Amino acid sequence: MNLSIKENKETVRPVFPFTAIVGQEEMKLALLLNIIDPKIGGVMIMGDRGTGKSTTIRAIADLLPKIETVKDDLFNSHPSDVDLMSDENKQAIQSGINIDTTYIKVPMVDLPLGATEDRVCGTIDIEKALTEGIKTFEPGLLAKANRGILYVDEVNLLDDHLVDILLDSAASGWNTVEREGISVRHPARFVLVGSGNPEEGELRPQLLDRFGMHAEIRTVKNPELRVQIVEQRTNFDQDPKKCIESCSKDQSKLKQKVADAQLLLSTITIDYDLRVKISQVCGELDVDGLRGDIVTNRAAKAYAAFNGQQTVNSSDISKVITLCLRHRLRKDPLETMDSGEKVQKVFNKIFDLGEI
Repeated sequence: MNLSIKENKETVRPVFPFTAIVGQEEMKLALLLNIIDPKIGGVMIMGDRGTGKSTTIRAIADLLPKIETVKDDLFNSHPSDVDLMSDENKQAIQSGINIDTTYIKVPMVDLPLGATEDRVCGTIDIEKALTEGIKTFEPGLLAKANRGILYVDEVNLLDDHLVDILLDSAASGWNTVEREGISVRHPARFVLVGSGNPEEGELRPQLLDRFGMHAEIRTVKNPELRVQIVEQRTNFDQDPKKCIESCSKDQSKLKQKVADAQLLLSTITIDYDLRVKISQVCGELDVDGLRGDIVTNRAAKAYAAFNGQQTVNSSDISKVITLCLRHRLRKDPLETMDSGEKVQKVFNKIFDLGEI
């Protein structure tokens, strides 16, 4: 009986295949690089309405291989990596207790706009703690998202203090809940993906800077491409199973490519000269802090790994630098040039390239 319920849960909502998505290469690249190296720091996707932002983000989780977790664990704890396991499991392993493991799909958690801080972080049952002396923690969305993807639609409309909590957890990899002298902490390492429409307001620069990458999405103007997108969507709506099967070969190929890139990532090298040039670009663009330098280096390595290379070259950096820096530039109301074009122009000048 339980088995059939589990099967229904997995098949009840078919996901549009990632490889069937037409166009929006910038957004797809940013998402792929973040799942290859989650330390890039997530991605903020800003764009027009109805450009497939949510569809693409939900499709990316389907590309990831299943992960090994401690059975019946609330935080998707890793069975051997101490940075990705709860304190209870850590103590159990140190005590020599055998832990049962299972494989689950990578969690994809949606954060609704109306979510409260308790729903996001989790709550401690104070009454139980005082009357029975038991520390009972009710996990929130950050616990569910550990080792997965946390998606916030319309992130620019979310309360600033909630965005701050999400970004702090994503950066540190831990979430701490404190109430009435009782403290609980648990791992919360996830890829934070935010999307929004710039017409509805921008994020504060301090919050925007905390996102590793920033992709800008425009409505496709090419009529042939638009027809292709409409056809793909119609085919999926009419027969999701057939559409998923027709893309299964491409999906498997891309899944393997991502898995290979994750294994290759730690061996990728980037020459000192190229690292100096990346920092020169950041300096020339007057980027505050060093996040821009760090993220660009990481993204370039992830891109090289995705292409099966051992070393990073200047064309790899060219592909990712705009995504990593465009949202870190200071806003000048008199500036006529788009921030992405400005980044590319300075990159071409410092790397001695013509206009790409």
